[in-house]
Amino acid sequence: MDCLNRRSWNQHAAGQIGHALFALMLVLTLAGCAGAGSGNGPGAAQTGVSSTTDPLPSWRNGAAKQSILKFVADVTHEGAPNYVPPAQRVAVFDNDGTLWSEQPIPFQLVFLLDQVKAAAPDHPEWKSNPAFKALIAHDSAALATHQKDLLQLIAAANSGMTVDAYDQTVRNWLATARDPKLNRPYTALVYQPQLELLAYLRASGFRTYIVSGGTIDFMRPWSQQVYGIPPEQVIGSSQAVKYELRDGHPVLVRLPKLDFVDDGPGKPVGIYRNIGRRPILAFGNSDGDLQMLEYTAGGSGESLELLAHHDDAAREFAYDRQSKLARLDKAWDEAIARGWTVVSMKDDWNAVYPEPKQ
Repeated sequence: MDCLNRRSWNQHAAGQIGHALFALMLVLTLAGCAGAGSGNGPGAAQTGVSSTTDPLPSWRNGAAKQSILKFVADVTHEGAPNYVPPAQRVAVFDNDGTLWSEQPIPFQLVFLLDQVKAAAPDHPEWKSNPAFKALIAHDSAALATHQKDLLQLIAAANSGMTVDAYDQTVRNWLATARDPKLNRPYTALVYQPQLELLAYLRASGFRTYIVSGGTIDFMRPWSQQVYGIPPEQVIGSSQAVKYELRDGHPVLVRLPKLDFVDDGPGKPVGIYRNIGRRPILAFGNSDGDLQMLEYTAGGSGESLELLAHHDDAAREFAYDRQSKLARLDKAWDEAIARGWTVVSMKDDWNAVYPEPKQ
């Protein structure tokens, strides 16, 4: 798609197709699934805590920032009543909408649709497929009426290859794909305050994990470079793979079927299976993160639960209870009732995105 046309089509399609289709695409295919800001380059996550006395310079000095600083001080001061040994300092973060943007359409869905277009020359039979016709014509209304056909296209375009080949495909796409509004790489649309928080926690003896509804195949190729989170600390949805020999070489091949969905109640399950410890800090942004926050709060010691509230239409996007994508409704009510920390992107963050690289 033409970049500018893709932006307007994506925004319209997000409203026409809605969150239900996005979720269905993820569940059935398991093939992988912005306003301006300021800060440092995306690699800042790996630099550790800044030499300045403030470890969170992009956070305004309000209640949210103070709750983070107090919590870290409480659990890391040896001899304090709420001290937590380093081995038990586990922090989990959702990805979409928590560590990077997810509007007007999830970046992983953009990738999946681009893979359909890239695979089209090898599938001349797709020319008669109504979903493919709608995709090429940017006809979101027609696409919404052919959801099953679209799911089959996505599954075909994102399966059958080895996991190593797919990993390279993700890396290649991220190296060239750019957000059509800001003309920046998608990995530059991570949140600068969160990069600082991740670095601050690691400098304080925490292990930081991603726990996302997005797929591990899509996130692991770049999580360490962008967030400082190694691939083995990325927990996400996954599709089935099988072992086979290709030309005498052992490989894992992607299959077009569900293996695990790491969203909603699946997130605590994923945490248990992959970490084996209950987190003491959890950060999400939508109802899909509610069970992860509840699970974290259910521990016997001190914990910190945070929700990012997208209320900054000028620098990013504003959405919550009525959103068709990543609704924040029940989790918000729970946060208010239980005293969890709600982080206002408008009021609590001095910057949203890192400064563009020169």
